[in-house]
Formats: sequence, structure tokens, C-alpha cells
Amino acid sequence: MKRLALPAGTVARSRRLRREMTRQERSFWRAIREAFPEVHFRKQVPLGSYHADFACHKARLVIELDGGQHARPEAEKHDEIRSRFLESQGYRVIRFWNNDVDNNLEGVLSVVAQELSA
Repeated sequence: MKRLALPAGTVARSRRLRREMTRQERSFWRAIREAFPEVHFRKQVPLGSYHADFACHKARLVIELDGGQHARPEAEKHDEIRSRFLESQGYRVIRFWNNDVDNNLEGVLSVVAQELSA
């Protein structure tokens, strides 16, 4: 989606989300930049009315990191709607729990590598 077509305040919100990333988002950001230096990832990317945690436009891949609040039924429903929208825009969406980033970062990066090669 082009920047000019974004709703008012979207760019400011993206900037705020980038400044206020969670510990897991910061850790993951460093890890993917180191593990995949040839791949251009962006963080807190506006896509429609949503912000993707991480996106690679060339690979059409969105990566979401979910905290415990995403386990609530209403959040699961919202995430499902969000994923369907992103998929309708041509993106593949993969999700990881924050504790996966904390406890199994190599496994998370392995899944990302598989998705990038798909």
C-alpha cells in the first residue's frame, strides 16, 4: 500500500511502534538482520489498517510475534481476521510466540529460512 493512501496518523503510529518494540521484537530484529543480511526486512510495516511486526515485501512474507494476550479468544479472532486480510494482499503470515523467541530463537530462524526459500 502506498504511503499516500494510508490513513492519517499511520506513519506516526509506525514510528512509535518501532521506538517501543518489545524485548522479543528487538531480539528478533537483530537476529534476522544477522541471519539474513541479503533479505530486506522492515519492522512495524503498515499494511491496510494493520501494522505487521516484520515484513519482507520481496518474499511477500509477514512475521508476527505474539505475546500472551494473543491467547485470549477475542484476540485469536482478531488475529485470524488480520491474517486473512494480509493473505488476501498476497502475503504469507507466520506467527511465533514471544517465548519461542526467548527460548528457541534458532528454531524460529530455521522456520523463517524455510519460508524465505519457499
